[in-house]
Amino acid sequence: MRNIALVGFMGTGKTTIARNLAQRLDTEYVDLDALIEQKEQMEIINIFKEKGEPYFRKIEKEVVREMASRQGLIIACGGGVVLDEENIRNLKENGVIICLSARPEIIIERTKAYSHRPLLNVSGPQARIQELLRLRAPFYRRADYTVDTSDLSVEEVTAKILDWINNVGQA
Repeated sequence: MRNIALVGFMGTGKTTIARNLAQRLDTEYVDLDALIEQKEQMEIINIFKEKGEPYFRKIEKEVVREMASRQGLIIACGGGVVLDEENIRNLKENGVIICLSARPEIIIERTKAYSHRPLLNVSGPQARIQELLRLRAPFYRRADYTVDTSDLSVEEVTAKILDWINNVGQA
C-alpha cells in the first residue's frame, strides 16, 4: 500500500482522521509534529520560540523525507508542510496527498482551547487564520484529493477518503 499523507490547516482533523484511517486500513499511523517533538525533545511551540520557524521547517523537511520513503503509512502532516516543494514531491513519490479543509469559524472553534498553536498565539486569531488560508490555498490545491471536514463526522470523512482511494487514488 502507498502512503496516505493528510495535509491541511490546523484544526481540520488531520490527526483524528489519520488515526481512524490507520485503524480502518490496519496500518501504521505517524504524526509528523509528534515525531519532530520527539526528535527535538521539545514541544513545537518551544521550537518556534527558541529556534525559530526556519529551524522548525528544516527539521520538518528531514522528518517528511524519512517518513515518505517508507511504505503503507498514514501520515498526519503539520499545517505548513505543503509550503515546501520538496515536501510535496517526497510525499507524492510514495503516496497520495489528501487535503482536509474547514471554514475559518470551524477552525477557530476547534483550536480555541489549544495554546500550543504558535501561529495562532496572536491577537485576532480569526483574521490570522483567514490570512494563512489565503496564502496557503495554492499549496493545498496541489493535493490529490480534498475533503471539507466542516460539517462531517470523523466516520463520514474517513468514508469519503476510503471511497476515493478505492475508486481513484490507488493507495
